[in-house]
Amino acid sequence: MSKTLLVTGGAGFIGSNYCRYVLQHHPDYRIVVLDALTYAGNLSTIADIQSSPETASRLRFYPGKIQDETVVNGIIEAERVDYIVNFAAESHNDRSILEPGSFIQTDVYGVFVLLDAVRKRGVARMLQVSTDEVYGTINEGQFTEQSPLEPNTPYSASKTGGEMQVRAQHITYGTPALVTRCGNNYGPYQYPEKLIPFFVTRLMDNRKVPLYGEGNQVRDWIYVMDHCSGIDHVLHHGVLGEAYNIGSQGERTNIEVTELLLNCLGKPASLIKRIPDPRGGAHDRRYSVNADKLTTLGWQPKHTFEEMLEETVRWYVDHQDWWREIVRKPDYQDFVHRFYGKSLGEDL
Repeated sequence: MSKTLLVTGGAGFIGSNYCRYVLQHHPDYRIVVLDALTYAGNLSTIADIQSSPETASRLRFYPGKIQDETVVNGIIEAERVDYIVNFAAESHNDRSILEPGSFIQTDVYGVFVLLDAVRKRGVARMLQVSTDEVYGTINEGQFTEQSPLEPNTPYSASKTGGEMQVRAQHITYGTPALVTRCGNNYGPYQYPEKLIPFFVTRLMDNRKVPLYGEGNQVRDWIYVMDHCSGIDHVLHHGVLGEAYNIGSQGERTNIEVTELLLNCLGKPASLIKRIPDPRGGAHDRRYSVNADKLTTLGWQPKHTFEEMLEETVRWYVDHQDWWREIVRKPDYQDFVHRFYGKSLGEDL
């Protein structure tokens, strides 16, 4: 049966890949993308599916913010939206230290606007894409969906606030919404401020990469298309009001990931520059989620970390026209200078 799916933040990294996933796996679905096209949102990220004869007629784009009630309600009514998946967010921990206010506006108030529209406009389901960072850090074992939420950065606190809006609206009004929490993503079209694309794009130009401390921080890495398939599974099969972890058992330390990237690109270890952690005590040492609740619904990740990391590196090597345009932008250069300038110095 034909459905209309509103993908907010659909011109970003995970959102654009989710659009590709849906267009491939749900041939009867239409997708409406709403994106503010901030620094991390770029029409070039969805240019291929906008121009393809096979998908162009099934994709419509609107510029705008999820905080704008008029825009959100207008799109839902005009497009007769059945489902919403919300990727729209300020999503970088380091930026949240510099500019925490914008994170609250998008990640908390924006979620409220969407939920209010879902309730009042009769949308069947909304899925809020969250993060494992809402749990804080764990030294051993894994977080389950029943673990307490203990965010440690302005970013993770804002994502927690969005989740609490989902919970409260579902309990109070019966709003048909649910949540996913996932670890670190990697793959094509990721904005080059996150670890893997940031390091790859610098290493390709023989520039040093900043590693916090000894690089012993542990992250649970998942290939973006596995994340997308998990989101889609929860959207269609999850229990309303519930939260679901999405993970792939891909735990690696930051130094392990960095060394793999060096090997993929044939670069020397001398390009690693260890720097003090600018987040101090706010830098969570380890994330790890238990995804059994989702796997019991029939979902499984399909990709291994090493295999898809190599493929991801090849993508950035082959698509330099995409990321070089981004790293030349003043906003990107300003962020790198503001956050890493003192630590990297002349290596910037």
